Amino acid sequence: MQAFTCPFCGHRDETEFHFVVEAGKPRPEPSEEVSDEKWAAYLHMGKAPKGEAREIWLHITCGLYFLMTRDTVTRDILSSECLLEASE
Repeated sequence: MQAFTCPFCGHRDETEFHFVVEAGKPRPEPSEEVSDEKWAAYLHMGKAPKGEAREIWLHITCGLYFLMTRDTVTRDILSSECLLEASE
């Protein structure tokens, strides 16, 4: 089993986390004009890069959304940072 690091709670089991979205993936707007096909593509058609990936995750236990950078090949966690800190 893999372990992730919450910027607030520290090192935790992966079962406490939920993947949200790829970092930098623009949400289709305006929502009332988005077709079913475009919405489905936004939800289900990720880039899934081989190697370094930046993703938004939710730590279910504390409710914190954070940016995780990880290597999808080695499964190494390269960094975990609060979204506010990541935008500075």
